[in-house]
Amino acid sequence: MVRSGWKASGMRALRALRLASAWAAVSAVALAQAPQSAPPVEDSGTTIRVNVQLVRILATVKDANGALIGSLDKSAFSVRDNGAPQDIAVFERQTDQPLSVAILIDNSGSTAIDLPYETDSVMRFTRALLREGNPNDAVALYSFNWEIVKQRGFTRNPALIEKSLRGLRGEAGTSLYDAILLASRDIEDRQGRKVLVVVTDGGDTTSHTDFNRAVEAAQLADVVIFPILVVPIQNEAGHNVGGENALTTMSQRTGGRVFAPTRGPALDRAFDEIIQSLRTQYLLGYYPKNVPLTADRFHALQVSLSDPQLRVSARSGYYGEARQEEGAAANGTIGVEPSDETLRPPKPALKPKTKGP
Repeated sequence: MVRSGWKASGMRALRALRLASAWAAVSAVALAQAPQSAPPVEDSGTTIRVNVQLVRILATVKDANGALIGSLDKSAFSVRDNGAPQDIAVFERQTDQPLSVAILIDNSGSTAIDLPYETDSVMRFTRALLREGNPNDAVALYSFNWEIVKQRGFTRNPALIEKSLRGLRGEAGTSLYDAILLASRDIEDRQGRKVLVVVTDGGDTTSHTDFNRAVEAAQLADVVIFPILVVPIQNEAGHNVGGENALTTMSQRTGGRVFAPTRGPALDRAFDEIIQSLRTQYLLGYYPKNVPLTADRFHALQVSLSDPQLRVSARSGYYGEARQEEGAAANGTIGVEPSDETLRPPKPALKPKTKGP
């Protein structure tokens, strides 16, 4: 088990932005393949660049009744990058690529009553996820209150996850955004599909980072976020509306879905639906072509279906090339200033826990 050095390092580490880290982050958006670009083409003042780096999109499709659809062909999908139509070069139905699932469980003071129900459901989810699917699927466990604790690194042994879950206790504070940023940075270099399952009862109260930086870290890591917002009280007084909206937006931007179950069977059903979604995903891949570049590194993605009766969930974009302004470095690095707030912070250091297993 390791604890985050986040609280000790404070905001100084967040502001230590480096261009080299930013470029490495952009390169990791798609595959490990090094990006190569053809010379830009000038078209009425708009820079258009052909990039041979594969961009991957994980998508799920539902019908009008909410049932998952896993039998579509490539011809059913279309993709646009910054508005430019793209040719789908890679297509996998119900992809068998290995899953890396990081479970982030809120153990703040407000969860003390519900924590036993949540940990029991997480145990059942972990066992079911690892029982089937790709033999390289793996699960990691993080807890978060006022600090972030990496309880267990990626493993295929559910007993290790369960052992860590049983030791959780509720304490004050909810550093949700810090937890998402840290877990995204940890999972970024893993191969295959990457997922964050966030179990919480409300909004953020003690993070150093903010919502936008947390979402950016998730998109840079190419993860799908499934928030499970546990709401045992159904009336409005039992809801953190701001927290719900933030989690809903996170799931939409990364191609996931937010759940709002009560305790017991409803919580188990939420985990079951996540497993079903992961087992019926589509993998779409394309090589960016004729994409108009803007000053923003964020490329807007639009995935649509030929059948208007179906609905698709996929991430809203990725971080790639930006238009280089006049005077930018000629070595191909992104034309941004060190103070550019879209750059991600350095990865928080993890320090060994001094006591315990």
